[in-house]
Amino acid sequence: MSAAPAAAPAEAPKSGSKKMIIIIVAALVTVLLIGGGAAAFLLMKSGDQTEATDDEGYEDEAPAKKKAPPEKDKEKAIPPTFVPLDPFVVNLADRDSERFAQVGITLQIDDPKTAEEIKAYMPAIRNAVLLILSYKTAEELLSNEGKLKLADEIAREAARAMGYEIEDPEEETAEEATPKKRKRKKVESYNPITKVHYANFIIQ
Repeated sequence: MSAAPAAAPAEAPKSGSKKMIIIIVAALVTVLLIGGGAAAFLLMKSGDQTEATDDEGYEDEAPAKKKAPPEKDKEKAIPPTFVPLDPFVVNLADRDSERFAQVGITLQIDDPKTAEEIKAYMPAIRNAVLLILSYKTAEELLSNEGKLKLADEIAREAARAMGYEIEDPEEETAEEATPKKRKRKKVESYNPITKVHYANFIIQ
């Protein structure tokens, strides 16, 4: 009967060791859960930063694809304005025979607003062109040089009829053509009529 009470104290250490094992396992599980949560948080944060970087890079590249054209290109894109005049039929200045010219003219304007202004001055412009043609001979108008000279004269006189101050081109003499005596040409005054085009040119 004396051996039975001695066996009870031997079981106490086993139950204590089991509790310690449970506490250690619980602590390890807690550490693992905390570590896993922290790792997941860091991964999610780094993923958000990567997406933000990609978005910022895309925003930086987008304006490069939508560059506005320079001002010079815009100016070149504006088409010129053409103002056709009714055909002119004029007796020429030939003395030997009676000659006349039928000429169709179209004015090229640098500004669309000036086209409306030309319509208001049309009677004065037509008068100026008729006077120029009436002083020409058939021989002068048959050559290409004569037609080019006529176009320049029409551009100047038509602009003058609208009130613009246009200077005559300077003609160099033989003495002025030498390098020592050559004078500087004056700056050309503004003329809204940039070119004169012929729609038809008949001399009879």
